[in-house]
Amino acid sequence: MSNFLEDTIHKWKTPETRRKIYFGAFLALVIAGVYHTLNWGSFPEQGGHFGFWSIMPPLVAIVLAFWTREVVSALFIGIFLGGVIAGQLNIVQDFLIPSIGTESFALILLVYLWALGGLIGIWTRTGGAEVFAKWASEKMVVGPRSAKFFTWLMGLVFHQGGTISTVLTGATVRPVADKHKVSHEELSYMVDSTASPAATLIPFNVWPIYVAGLVIGTISLFETTNDGIQFFFASLPYNFYAIFAILITLLFAWEKLPWVPGKKMRKAIERSRTKGTLDRKGATPMAADELTQSKIPKGYKPGLIDFFGPIGALLGVAIIPYLYTFFILGSDDPTLLIAEAFVLAVLAGIGIAIAKGMSLQVAINGFIDGCKGVTIGAIILALAVTLKEVADAVGTADYVVMMIGDLVWPAFLPGVLMVLCMLIAFSTGTSWGTYAVVFPIAVPLAWAVVPEDIFFLQLCFAAVIGGSVMGDQCSPISDTTILSSLSTGCDLMDHVTTQLPLALLAGGLAVISYAILVVMFV
Repeated sequence: MSNFLEDTIHKWKTPETRRKIYFGAFLALVIAGVYHTLNWGSFPEQGGHFGFWSIMPPLVAIVLAFWTREVVSALFIGIFLGGVIAGQLNIVQDFLIPSIGTESFALILLVYLWALGGLIGIWTRTGGAEVFAKWASEKMVVGPRSAKFFTWLMGLVFHQGGTISTVLTGATVRPVADKHKVSHEELSYMVDSTASPAATLIPFNVWPIYVAGLVIGTISLFETTNDGIQFFFASLPYNFYAIFAILITLLFAWEKLPWVPGKKMRKAIERSRTKGTLDRKGATPMAADELTQSKIPKGYKPGLIDFFGPIGALLGVAIIPYLYTFFILGSDDPTLLIAEAFVLAVLAGIGIAIAKGMSLQVAINGFIDGCKGVTIGAIILALAVTLKEVADAVGTADYVVMMIGDLVWPAFLPGVLMVLCMLIAFSTGTSWGTYAVVFPIAVPLAWAVVPEDIFFLQLCFAAVIGGSVMGDQCSPISDTTILSSLSTGCDLMDHVTTQLPLALLAGGLAVISYAILVVMFV
């Protein structure tokens, strides 16, 4: 009897058994909700949200993703639960088709998945990435530390925006980092943490324009778009999360961080250095074998042009028109040709390969293999985008704002705003969506709490920027998190769980900094 009891207790303690029980409990919750909806309609709505039920779809998806490490089913259950709560059980018609049938998702699919996967697939035929890795190694990369520092630099160079930066940086540095045995957990953290944080600190992109559009008219200080843009730049020194995230990432790269938060990240570092294993045993990398196996045809001579040709076309088309229209012409709506840049990069890669003697069929096969390699990323991203629509339908952000807003202590409003934005962005997987919800509330609130105090407003303004980026960066349903894993070949949940402690360190330091400045100077 005692042996039976011991076996039962042991079986209960195994992660697989616990995950099955949790999974079954959430399924029972969904079934109960369906029964409720079929008999009594949707859940009671209260001022644009459904109370506590409003946070259940993203919460269930995130908890299931952490516990089961199976993201696709977790996202789908979250979407279905949202449909139950909103009384819209036909989730295909009400959520999936409207979400993935949009121009914005088509752009993501074309640019960040097909073009990225296709370009990497072409490099498996031309050897361009391998040649670049060898060249970079000879010039500046001699080991894991310098490989990570190279990643940090590329993250700052490709600072145009969160999703753009993750794709460009990941595709550029992965061959170098793989050669020097940098674990994919380290690499994905470096790529993700130098993406949106860098975009908000070096904002020569669309971020200031977007935010300016949200704050126009909220207070008398913001009458025009230029007023908002200028205030965005004036608030940069107080974007403490981005500053600490970039600095911690730099120290992490040089391995000068006194202590690396997170047991899993420390294990990943030890594993890659001692065993040369880039992924955890049992991991499911976000990049398939098609993106990692070199298949250079016989007689083809790889060269740097195979790498710098496509990358040069990409950066030239993406950056030069933007800089010209923004700085030379002074346009409020500068030209940003991201989709065109990625497509031309793929065409440049194929064109260079053909010009050097590769057959068209071999080049196209490389492109197709690359597209195959990002299929799982496309599925996860489609479900993540749909879950964001579900969160809007059930009023997730509105409920979180209402719930936290009543607890605000005016003296620590910047820190509270940062935490609030972090929670909303983590729950919804979007920093820009969080800006749209919080800025119209936060700006007049800060202006009223400490009347006409520009410094206090700058602290609150920067806190919203940084907190939203932090939540987006840490969320397993965020496109930047998914694309960071995809471009570096890392397991999505391994990336999330190893990055979170480091991001929390930067966030904690930021909140403390806001509290000190408010107490001392406001």
